[in-house]
Amino acid sequence: MEISMRSSRFESVRCLLPHISRLSLGAALLIVCELPSHGASSSDLPSPAQADSVTDATLDLPLEPPMPANSSTHTSSTDSTLSESTLFDEIPSVYGAAKYDQKVHEAPAAVTIITAEQIRKYGYRNFAQILDSIPGLFTSNDRNYGYLGIRGFNRPGDYTSRVLLLIDNHRLNDAVFDQGGAGTEMPIDVDLIDRVEIIKGPGSSLYGTNALFGVVNVITKRGRDLKGAEVSGEASSFNTYRGRLSYGNKFSNGLEVLLSGSYSNSEGHRELFYPAFSSINNGIAKYADRDNLYYYTGKLSYGDVTLTGGHQWRKKNVPTAAFGTLFNDNRQLTVDERTYLDLVYQHEFSNQLNVKARLYFDRYYYYSDLPYDSGISTPSSILNKDATEADWWGAELTATKRFFDQHKLTVGTEYRDQFRLNQSNRDINPPATYLDDKRRSSFVAAYLQDEWTIMDHLTLVAGVRHDHYSTFGGTTNPRVGLISTWNKTTVKLLYGQAFRAPNPYEQFYVTGSTFKANSNIQPEKIKTYELVVEQYLGNHLRALGSLYQYNISGLISQTTDPVDGKLFYDNVDDITARGAEFTVEGKWQTGLEGRVSYAIQTARNDQTEQMLTNSPQHLVKTNLIVPIVGDKLFAGFEGRYTSSRLTLAGNNASPFYILNLSLFSQRIVKGWELSAHLNNLANQKYGYPGSGEHRQDIIDQDGRTFWVKLKYRF
Repeated sequence: MEISMRSSRFESVRCLLPHISRLSLGAALLIVCELPSHGASSSDLPSPAQADSVTDATLDLPLEPPMPANSSTHTSSTDSTLSESTLFDEIPSVYGAAKYDQKVHEAPAAVTIITAEQIRKYGYRNFAQILDSIPGLFTSNDRNYGYLGIRGFNRPGDYTSRVLLLIDNHRLNDAVFDQGGAGTEMPIDVDLIDRVEIIKGPGSSLYGTNALFGVVNVITKRGRDLKGAEVSGEASSFNTYRGRLSYGNKFSNGLEVLLSGSYSNSEGHRELFYPAFSSINNGIAKYADRDNLYYYTGKLSYGDVTLTGGHQWRKKNVPTAAFGTLFNDNRQLTVDERTYLDLVYQHEFSNQLNVKARLYFDRYYYYSDLPYDSGISTPSSILNKDATEADWWGAELTATKRFFDQHKLTVGTEYRDQFRLNQSNRDINPPATYLDDKRRSSFVAAYLQDEWTIMDHLTLVAGVRHDHYSTFGGTTNPRVGLISTWNKTTVKLLYGQAFRAPNPYEQFYVTGSTFKANSNIQPEKIKTYELVVEQYLGNHLRALGSLYQYNISGLISQTTDPVDGKLFYDNVDDITARGAEFTVEGKWQTGLEGRVSYAIQTARNDQTEQMLTNSPQHLVKTNLIVPIVGDKLFAGFEGRYTSSRLTLAGNNASPFYILNLSLFSQRIVKGWELSAHLNNLANQKYGYPGSGEHRQDIIDQDGRTFWVKLKYRF
């Protein structure tokens, strides 16, 4: 018996084309020749976390419209973050859109930022809740992993492989399945998040693979943000308990330290009903929904050097009897373990040259226990183990320099060596091996981007990146954006291409009679056209709108060979999608803030003309923070409407509206914070479409849940 545990996940690699290398080298030499003998240390300049630190005075500032790029008040991107007052008062800049700090309205993309204050006041306790609040985004969950959808695309079993997820600009998508992590598998405690940058649209011109629909960059807090120790504890539905201990500080010698550890244990639902298994234990899975995890996070900074590391271990029982396993057998589980180290040197010289060098190491380990019925006695129940082990390291060098007051040039190169890519599948008793695949791959890339200020109100951004993989060859992906800013209005015309490289699972997973490999898969590609308009409405309101169309060619999908009946992955689908997103948001001196958004999207398969599965056509979201007692007590309200979605069986998952309520208090007693949250206040019944690994067409989700949290800083 062979069982495949995943359904779509990766990356691969090798030599760069000579002309690209010469282009990158030439640009680098042009920049380096400007190096001064000495300059200001990057430690003397505000980092994103420093520039974005929150003060009560900042929160009371009114909104101000963007200034023209070459106005008399224009300064460098770093300096402007200190003076600009926008809707995001506490976070007036974005880094992930261009690999340097810039004002939100200057970014060549539609950008949304969620701040630490918003996370606290809305009561978000996992990464999926943060993502669900973003206009145009939606998540799903199959009671094992969380999945992120953007602009109508969220295939069941996709593992968020077509969105690039970063922590402090460090890539999270693993090297075998491309999984980013949109649920509890995201390896960071939300209490350590300083902000989340959501950059919609293709991002391969700077980041390479996975950035088809966007880049999500999680910026974490620094030691100076804690200024001491924090301890927190919380309790919630389903006998869920969570604790965290953190310490952070910046010392007089310039050394800055943050250390944190978190632990969570949840029993989950004691009983879950699945009609598809009504003949087994009346369709009830008992004690099969447990979720256990812990995080360790560390950040050490001194001068121009920052070392960041993280480790996560997560074990999740799977109640859905996925992959043809035995129902109501709590031996079925998955374990995911992630470790990363990231060493960054960054220096900004006095001539506006910024150099950033990154060296990183990642490890990902996964295994799943899969009990199944062999159909043979002695014994009839067999435990299958599916496992993956991946290790990789990489390096990246980026330089940014302003020339002639009109050009801001970014040039960079990246190398990645995936020196361990192991996949296995075997039975334990009696022993049998179906897969034992060991591989190695690499890639090298170079990229170039120019931000050209044509005139006071008009900027052209153009960039291109070439990636060369040892497994399939090379791919080149450009982007161009024209940005016009007039007083209170910003208009962006954007075009970009992006790709996702076929991953080792899709290329090389084989289990005899069930799955076969396909080493000839090519990257799937996307072309996106977009119009973005940002309009300030007085000092406290801002409206944003975007119209887009994207075309995906060669989408990698699982298919069946008609000759031998085996499953394999291939470039079989083309997709066309169109949509629009509208948002109005505001903030006032009283502490009142809110946002209303509407997204309409239509994504269809070009061959069948059918709507994509798990693709809601309408998304409506409302968010409101109301101060109750000054800056001490707040109430948070959140409503989300999601229209119906097509399932794999051709049915429709019903539309639903979720209402959440939170209370947050601070400064009532010195050092203490107390918060409480009710999710799905109306106890609405709803579900998400299942993937091909499930017998369930629709997987039901939680009804009304609650949590309470107490935090103390000392």
